[in-house]
Amino acid sequence: MIRGSLIAVSGVVFSGGEPTMQKDALMALAKAAKTKGLAVGVHTNGVYPHTLQSLIDSRLVDHVALDIKARWVRYNNLLKGNYVDDVQKSLALCREAHKSGHLREFEVVITLFRGFDDEVPQIAQDAGDVDIVLQQGVTGRVHPLTEAEMKNIADSLPRSVRIRTREGGEIVYESDRSRRNARKR
Repeated sequence: MIRGSLIAVSGVVFSGGEPTMQKDALMALAKAAKTKGLAVGVHTNGVYPHTLQSLIDSRLVDHVALDIKARWVRYNNLLKGNYVDDVQKSLALCREAHKSGHLREFEVVITLFRGFDDEVPQIAQDAGDVDIVLQQGVTGRVHPLTEAEMKNIADSLPRSVRIRTREGGEIVYESDRSRRNARKR
């Protein structure tokens, strides 16, 4: 216990490995957090849609960040398994739950690695009308994209996005194209 200071915590986020892989444990932890009045977030790869469905149906999750790793045609090869259907189910489930008000916050996170930036417009289109986060992918073998490079990638999208990098943290980025689309509405 820390004496003489007050620690303010408003929520918890469960992330990887893959938190939805352990459904019973995640449900118990989310329920415990909710009983303490905490918001619950899950960062997931989406391969366990039944766990997400249970969390949403039980009102145990407030925020889902769904990491879509590639275009669907490359997905199974990239992840060395048959995951496209499950991730697409998770995407549809979370979009509908967010639209209906059963999921307060939902975002699609696209982790970007050098050489795969051409996939972003297709992934964003497949995600639909949800918040998009472009996240800097970091691996020991390839130099990560810079914030400026990620802004250039975001310029191809007709909407504002959030960009997350090590050097700049998280920023909201609005390209000229997204500002033009906002004025048309």
